[in-house]
Amino acid sequence: MRIPFIAGNWKMNTTVGEAIRLVQAMREELDKVSHVDKVLCPPFVSLAPLKELLKGSSIKLGAQNLYFAEKGAYTGEISPLMLADLCEFVIIGHSERRQYFHETGEVVNKKVLAALKAGLKPILCIGEKLEENEASRTEEVITEQLNSSLAEVKDLAGLVIAYEPVWAIGTGRAATGEQANETIAFIRQNIAKRYGEKRAQEVRILYGGSVTAANAAEFMHQPEIDGALVGGASLKATEFLSIVTQTAVIKYRK
Repeated sequence: MRIPFIAGNWKMNTTVGEAIRLVQAMREELDKVSHVDKVLCPPFVSLAPLKELLKGSSIKLGAQNLYFAEKGAYTGEISPLMLADLCEFVIIGHSERRQYFHETGEVVNKKVLAALKAGLKPILCIGEKLEENEASRTEEVITEQLNSSLAEVKDLAGLVIAYEPVWAIGTGRAATGEQANETIAFIRQNIAKRYGEKRAQEVRILYGGSVTAANAAEFMHQPEIDGALVGGASLKATEFLSIVTQTAVIKYRK
């Protein structure tokens, strides 16, 4: 049985003080929820203080990005070696990185390989744009993104995949549970062709795209969906706790 996985992507929100207060507001209750991996992905500047705050907790930390070089003259970048002592996970290939910072499949692949080499666990994001979805190109786009992102990746151990349809991110327009489940089933089939059925059944695949406490249950009831990459709702302690709690109840019951 795949352990459900809920990650909160705080994006470019919260000062260090705000991040500390947000974690303080939900740490105790989140710690009470078992049978779910809980990951918080704050801005880089908050990773160190939150690591200290979460010592002894079941809550894990992730970064929102990294650069693929270990060190060098790359002003402003953060290397995988810098993150390795601070967090366990790292989001790679988020649609906002692809859209606003023009990250190509080749760049995403370099980051995945660099993360794995450093012992970090990538949360690899893939997903189609609205025009691609409306043109019935979802499977084509997903396949291309998997091809490019996972090139030369020999083993998926520890890697998590997040399906995030671009048209549903921050728009309030989430896919239906059935739509998301169908696409995630396709992703799993694709993984099976590459890495075998056993690994495909082990890898956790999340849904990301306007997940809230109000619609989380719809996604968690789907058999192929192993959790969620939560955006705006993860900045509200009660909302994020509700999503985690619902996931534990629904998935553990199964």
